[in-house]
Formats: sequence, structure tokens, C-alpha cells
Amino acid sequence: MVVRAWPVMRFLIKGSVTGGAVYLVYDQQLLGPSHKSQAALQKVEEVVPPAMYQFSQYVSQQTGLRMPQLPSPPKLNFSFRDSWNSGVLRMMSALSAAPSKACDYSREGWNYLKERAKEHSK
Repeated sequence: MVVRAWPVMRFLIKGSVTGGAVYLVYDQQLLGPSHKSQAALQKVEEVVPPAMYQFSQYVSQQTGLRMPQLPSPPKLNFSFRDSWNSGVLRMMSALSAAPSKACDYSREGWNYLKERAKEHSK
């Protein structure tokens, strides 16, 4: 019975985590304007380190093990908007150049095959 229930439990856990992530993204409006995303990142930078410290203290109390102090997280001071835009521009540039590059590469490959065929036919 337990063996049959495990795949169902895994599916429910994965579905719950996915649903929670989708709800969090929607609730915090992370797919909206970039200033909302930056505000959410700042909130995470303020909340996560104390939460990790409290969790490590809790684990230490429960298990009797002493956990080492985690290093402080690095400060991220860059604009998501600029990095997002540069990534989008590079991707669009690559996609717009792809047909001509594919044509050039196929022409080079065809010429190479012709030359190799001429060499072998001699």
C-alpha cells in the first residue's frame, strides 16, 4: 500500500511546490515592472539571512550538532532591467542572423563535400 501511495504523494508535493511558486510570482507581481522585481529581491535579501540563522539554531538545538556560521550573501547591485534587455537583444540578434548563418554554413559544407568528391574521383 505504501509503495503505491508514494508516487501520488510525490505528485502532490511537486504540485504544491509548483502552485506555491506560481502564486508567489503572481502575488508579488514579479513578471510585471522591473522596480517590483528589484523590490522583491531586496525583501529576500533582508529576510533570508535571518531565517537561515534561525533555522540553523533550531537544527542545532534539536540535533545537538553545532552548525558553522554561513558566510554573508554577496550584495547584488546591478539593474535587472539592463541585463534582461541585453539578453533579449542578444537572443533576438542571434535569431535574426540564424537563417543567413545557416545558409552560409550549408554553402561551406556543400563546397567542402564537392572538393572532397573531386579529390577522391581523381
